[in-house]
Amino acid sequence: MTRYVIIGAGAIGSAVGGCLAAAGRSAVLVGRQAHVDAVRSQGLRVRTPESDRRVPVEAVTGPDELRLTTDDVLVLSTKTHQAVTALAEWADADVVDPDSGERVGAAWERLPVCTALNGVTSESMALRYFTRVFAVCVWMPAVYLEPGEVIVRATPRRGIFHVGAYHRSGDETARQADATLLDTLRDDWRAADCEVVVTDEVMAWKYRKLLSNLGNSVQALVGEGDPAPVLAAADREARAVLEGCGIAYTDDATEQAARDDSFSVAPVAGEPDRLGGSSWQSLARGTGTIETDYLNGEIARLAREHGLAAPVNERLAALARTAAKQGTGPGSLSAEELAARLGL
Repeated sequence: MTRYVIIGAGAIGSAVGGCLAAAGRSAVLVGRQAHVDAVRSQGLRVRTPESDRRVPVEAVTGPDELRLTTDDVLVLSTKTHQAVTALAEWADADVVDPDSGERVGAAWERLPVCTALNGVTSESMALRYFTRVFAVCVWMPAVYLEPGEVIVRATPRRGIFHVGAYHRSGDETARQADATLLDTLRDDWRAADCEVVVTDEVMAWKYRKLLSNLGNSVQALVGEGDPAPVLAAADREARAVLEGCGIAYTDDATEQAARDDSFSVAPVAGEPDRLGGSSWQSLARGTGTIETDYLNGEIARLAREHGLAAPVNERLAALARTAAKQGTGPGSLSAEELAARLGL
């Protein structure tokens, strides 16, 4: 049986791992000590619109606590700014034959890694460490605020994942191995109510998701008022940058059709109807870091690299970064205050 080693058991990682384990698939959560301790002692509490249950799932803090085998698939689900550290930690871990127990190589050469992160840079990061890298575009409204617990607000499916090979295999045998892996992942994740769409255009889906994720910083920063003008300005600017750089992204009609056929977001008992996304959660937990340098900041980087301008997105990245460093909670600005700081 394929085992999914989820590196980064935050909202998405815990949700995917919990859903897989609940469906009888093999999964391991790799997380911080407090989360791991809670999962080991009581199981992972998975709360959805329909249920609230504790799921037994293996949990570790790093590769020194786990024996990797050739049956494993690594799923990277950290924040992007944490990805390089995680990749370096796992790349050289020993891999053994599941039957003989003999070492057959290191993770970087023997195991595939799936990059289930926001943004569009983790794939190139991973390819510096691993031979086989599969990009994953994640649509999954999950929330992680307390150790040992994850909230998934999607129904009836828990998430939609566009997945495809980021690396290029050099021969037919390697390409067939990639296709077999994608078939297995699709079947296992579908059994866990996580729909997988295999596509050669996965990066176009991830760039379209990047446009949506530009609002993460706005959601994290704004507490009152209508942020629509700021969101529109950031989106308009980013589209101009992507088009100026010749970067393709999935068109709005195709994306909307896929979303219409995905899942509904529904309340979870005991929680507000609206809960924030990943950047909001970072400020709420006071982590001191935030991934918006790889969202709004990615647009700023592309603009600077190609002689274009992205003042709205570069300022949003700076404001979110400062809020995280200063320990400012979410919603510290009104929409009007944010617009003024952006010069809108």
